[in-house]
Amino acid sequence: MTIFASVARKLDRTGVDPVAWHAPAPPARTGLLAPNGLLDDAQRWSLPSGEGPEDVAVDAEGRVITGGNDGRIWRFDISGKATPIADTGGRPLGIEVLDDGRFLVCDAERGVLRVDDKGRVDVLAEFAVGRTILACNNSAVGRDGIVYFTDSSARFTIPDHRYDLLEHRGTGRLLRLDPKTGETDLLAEGLQFANGVGLAADESFVLVAETGAYRISRVELAGPSQGSVSVWAENLPGIPDNMTSQTSAGLFWVALYSPRMRVLDMLAPYPTLRILAANLPEAVQPAPQRVGWVIALDSNGTIVHSLRGDKGSYSPVTGVREHDGWLYLGSLTADSVARVRAPR
Repeated sequence: MTIFASVARKLDRTGVDPVAWHAPAPPARTGLLAPNGLLDDAQRWSLPSGEGPEDVAVDAEGRVITGGNDGRIWRFDISGKATPIADTGGRPLGIEVLDDGRFLVCDAERGVLRVDDKGRVDVLAEFAVGRTILACNNSAVGRDGIVYFTDSSARFTIPDHRYDLLEHRGTGRLLRLDPKTGETDLLAEGLQFANGVGLAADESFVLVAETGAYRISRVELAGPSQGSVSVWAENLPGIPDNMTSQTSAGLFWVALYSPRMRVLDMLAPYPTLRILAANLPEAVQPAPQRVGWVIALDSNGTIVHSLRGDKGSYSPVTGVREHDGWLYLGSLTADSVARVRAPR
């Protein structure tokens, strides 16, 4: 260890232990990926309390469900009026509408929850495969009720996610839960901050966004390759967050937290510099650009739609859901949900 590295270790207050890696050069922001302002005029529906509606779901009646940083779950009617549903007592992130009208919530502090519109909150899983669920993040639910969900990091909680990205050790997991038995099993591990989850329409595979690697991985659920893990879409133009299951049009929508951050990629080969970056005051650490961005990929992992909001009026976008001609958007830090017309 060099003297410089030794000093950095002594100054470290975060516990980060970075590994060297080389980030691929991001794709050019031209053509389909060029700025287009399509999110700039998004309509907003404010949360009555709290902020950070990190994910959004839409029920059969077209009502939008989300959760904020004060633990509350809200339901917006089609006019944008919000009604409280429940309080998880934690920090709700990913949210899905179940077939019986209840909600599946990934709570960063409490694990996998099931919530009804009477305010009842049931904990379905706090532990998985011998380990506490430290960073429950996002999920998808199969037609049989099986839940596929992410535990983003074994090292850092969701509020400290930036340390996991700087460390790049890949301790995230994709897990499967049977709510009837409470049993969990491991589908993939070693993921770079496992985040959004999406199921194929025929449920033959499940996708998981790896925020720290700018890619989406695929896990086979059926056939001779069942259980195998492969890269489905790589070198994305931005930092992927939540994603949707496959729509009736064959698309997977993905929220991009930010365009790729040049300084973060430049630091990738240098663990010592990333230790120093982790210990800088948060105000001067590498920060995302104020750009709202969602993309849609076809069944082959090819980007076919890109909508950006370059005025930064609604960002970062961390959740996206398509319903009845609209794209509904969520954000980790905004005080509202938003919507724009979906592309045809």
